[in-house]
Amino acid sequence: MKLTISRKLLASYLAMALLAVSASAYASFSLHNLNELAYAIIDEDFFVVDTGKKMMDALLAQESAEKRYLILKDPSIAELFWSRSQEFKDSLENLRKNNIPATAKMLSQISLLHKQYDDFFNQTVTLVNGNQMEDAAKISETDSQRAIEDMATALRDIRTRAENNIDTRMNLIKTRGVQASRMTITLSVIGLIVGLALALLITYNISRPLKELKKATEHIAEGKFEYNLNINRPDEIGSLADAFSFMMERLKVLEGLLLDASPLTGLPGNMAIEMEIKKRLSERKRFSLCHIDLDNFKPFADKYGYAWGSEVIKEVAQILTEIVHTTDLDGDFVGHVGGDDFIVITGSERAEQICKKIVEEFDRRSMKFYSEKDRQKGFITGKDRQGKQQDFPLVTMTIAVVTDDGSKFQGPLDMAKKAAELKEYAKTLPGSNYVKQEYVEKLS
Repeated sequence: MKLTISRKLLASYLAMALLAVSASAYASFSLHNLNELAYAIIDEDFFVVDTGKKMMDALLAQESAEKRYLILKDPSIAELFWSRSQEFKDSLENLRKNNIPATAKMLSQISLLHKQYDDFFNQTVTLVNGNQMEDAAKISETDSQRAIEDMATALRDIRTRAENNIDTRMNLIKTRGVQASRMTITLSVIGLIVGLALALLITYNISRPLKELKKATEHIAEGKFEYNLNINRPDEIGSLADAFSFMMERLKVLEGLLLDASPLTGLPGNMAIEMEIKKRLSERKRFSLCHIDLDNFKPFADKYGYAWGSEVIKEVAQILTEIVHTTDLDGDFVGHVGGDDFIVITGSERAEQICKKIVEEFDRRSMKFYSEKDRQKGFITGKDRQGKQQDFPLVTMTIAVVTDDGSKFQGPLDMAKKAAELKEYAKTLPGSNYVKQEYVEKLS
């Protein structure tokens, strides 16, 4: 067959078309894989990390309830244990429903261990009711403790595996993005020999967004979440760009909340508190901000020491968490501003009830932190700021309650400022108490 010019051109056009089709097919396939990896990180790995944390929290709450039940023998504590047990089971079931093959075996092991742990607690309750405290304590310290440690180890392994998956998939996204970009550019350069116009089109339509995705991947891998991915397309590239943007924002929020959380209590810190208040104000639904503070805490810490003072702070966090989170209502929030300052955000219709329970529970449980001598005296003796001996009252609690529906305060700072002012007034009242903004406004 004679190779005519037309045939050469036809062959050239066919080669150009083949290159164009090959480049498009490779890019689409690579982008599809990258898109799947991005969604896998969001829908699987983040879900496993978050659910694993909830399960660990529930397990620690069960352990705490078990230890307190051995001491106090209070049936309500046993009910709290079973409530936390159900939370643990619900989270475990959610993980199972996610159908992640790598975790199936470990979840079965955790389920078995948790059932054993519940059985041990039933045995403990029976022994306590039969006044066999030694046997009950033995089960708690050996069998129950071993089951808790095994479950904690398994949960840590699951979370570690999920976190490693995030790193692996992020690196894989980066590698595949680089490979796809290089291959597409290579095919585009070869296409230039056949037809400059088509090569430019390929470069514009595929290479540019892939380079952007490559840069975004590198920034995320380095922990930089402020990269502006300027891609707006109604195709796989646009979908992947949207997924990247969502992932960067989510990672930024999660990192901020993790760094902001109180290392002492584990409760959300100032950033999370401000975000929660801002969200509530924007929803324009009536809610109450309860600012909780301890009175005469510094003299207590000076006398009993920093470590014992930290135990009081942790006890307050536990009281708030127990009372607020055992109402079986979603939407309540507990935060730790710092030091002996805490925040509770709840519905206005039940804020007073919660504050009353918190104050009563604190007055009851705070006594265990004093020596018998100081409890009997009802005050402690220490040095004031000038170094002189002085009598100080026992630690009490003050709660300032400010309510709004988004119409009174312009932002979180205004609302927090009002709560702080109300708290200063409340501190002038004797003993532990809570004061609502409405009461003070009526008096004035």
